[in-house]
Amino acid sequence: MTSDTAPSGPAVYFDGTSNRKRRVALRMGSGLDIIEDGAVVDTWPYDRIRRADGPHSLLRLGCVSALPLARLEIEDAATAQALIPHCGSLDVGRGGSQTWRIVFWSAAAVCSIVAVVLYGIPFAADRLAPLVPMSVENRMGEAVDKQVRVLLGGKTCDGAAGRLAFTSMVDKIRRAAGIETPLDAAVLSSSVPNAFALPGGKVYLLDGLLQKARNADEVAGVIAHELGHVHHRDNLRKIIQEGGTSFLVGLLLGDVIGATAVIFAARSVLDASYSREAEQRADAFAVETMHKLGRSAAPMGELLVRLTAGDPSKYLTIIASPPLSEDRVTLPVTLRWPHFRAVSSMMENYRTRHLNHLHSTSLMKPL
Repeated sequence: MTSDTAPSGPAVYFDGTSNRKRRVALRMGSGLDIIEDGAVVDTWPYDRIRRADGPHSLLRLGCVSALPLARLEIEDAATAQALIPHCGSLDVGRGGSQTWRIVFWSAAAVCSIVAVVLYGIPFAADRLAPLVPMSVENRMGEAVDKQVRVLLGGKTCDGAAGRLAFTSMVDKIRRAAGIETPLDAAVLSSSVPNAFALPGGKVYLLDGLLQKARNADEVAGVIAHELGHVHHRDNLRKIIQEGGTSFLVGLLLGDVIGATAVIFAARSVLDASYSREAEQRADAFAVETMHKLGRSAAPMGELLVRLTAGDPSKYLTIIASPPLSEDRVTLPVTLRWPHFRAVSSMMENYRTRHLNHLHSTSLMKPL
């Protein structure tokens, strides 16, 4: 039987311009004739016909010389078996070469994402942070603050005398540092010896660090350091970076609305360190601020060295970040600040009278 006398068979034809199904007949002559209502609507050369992905129950074909979306669907097994021997290039471009193309482009996509995470997002965060309006920063701070409080248990040390002493200390440090933005400072109930700042002027000291401090100078140095991060907007920069990374990863995993980005960013505030440059700027800011107060910045370094005990990795943000605490202990010693003695006494009273019960509380273990 020649190709001119080969039987015709039914098929469904999509012309590539619409999704309308057209019931056609096929005639295998010098090419594959597609016949509708007795008229040939198209002829596909056999060597240009390619197999297209489709269900196993039918043979789906395309043609490289036809429109890209043109398709033939043949359900009749006899017609399919009669046509396949004529199409010598039916599976060209499929199989191993197609698989390798998929693998190559998948690997390229992964590499591009890694490059964006490692270089693109940090670069963008550095450029965007100074441009973010304060109103937007405040909203970001509020969103992250809610998650931080959940992670830490949400308890605030609110003894009247201790809070008055602490807010008075923070206010003096803020004025000395020349920060005009109002601050929302508080001591949170957690056994972790740490302190951190959030966008929008939120500064938190954890009770674990307060309990280990020997005097108000050590606490003041830590607060001044965190205000350095506030002044340089390091916290905002960090949240943009971590939030952008988690949002990008979330897109890959199907989280198209980025619901985990805020949670991820909040967690990064607690257990991730700033860059070496950011910590050096914050240290320099703390030294300058303490000098303006007539106090020494050295106690801050002494506190960090005492807390790390040779293992900085077991603590968080301010301690785990480079430069190492041993370097910070060499901060210059200056004159005393007479008015700070009253604050030191009040802070000691705060510790003994209002926070002793927190010694037995462990809401989050040190990393």
